[in-house]
Amino acid sequence: MSKETKRAKSERLIEETIKHRGYIFPEWEFACRYDPDFFESYNNLYGFSIGREGALSIKVKEFIALGILAFRGLSTDVLVAHIKRAMDNGATKEELLEAFETALVAGGAPTFFNGLKALLNFDKKSSD
Repeated sequence: MSKETKRAKSERLIEETIKHRGYIFPEWEFACRYDPDFFESYNNLYGFSIGREGALSIKVKEFIALGILAFRGLSTDVLVAHIKRAMDNGATKEELLEAFETALVAGGAPTFFNGLKALLNFDKKSSD
C-alpha cells in the first residue's frame, strides 16, 4: 500500500471538512494545502469538541461558539457559517437571538451587535 501524497491528503481533508461542516474557510484551506498533518490534527480537535454530540448537543455547542466568536469580533462570514451550522442542527432564529442576548451581559453591546449583524446577514441570504 502506498503512502498518501501531501496533495491527495489535503484534497481528501478539504472534501471531508466541507462534507461534515458544510464549508471551509479559504484560510483553513490554505493551511491544509501546505500542512495537511497540522490541519488534520486541528480537525480532530474540532470533531471531538464542537463537531459531535455529547452531554451538549451540537446546536448548544454552536450557541457557545457563537457567543465567543461574537465577543471576539470575528467576521460576519465566520458567524454566519456557525449560524447556518446551528440551524442545520435544529436551532431557530429565536434561539439564536436569545443566545446573542445572553452574550450581551457577559460580552457587552459590541458582542450583541456582532451577533445581530451576522443573524441579519444570514436572514437576508436565506430569504433570497
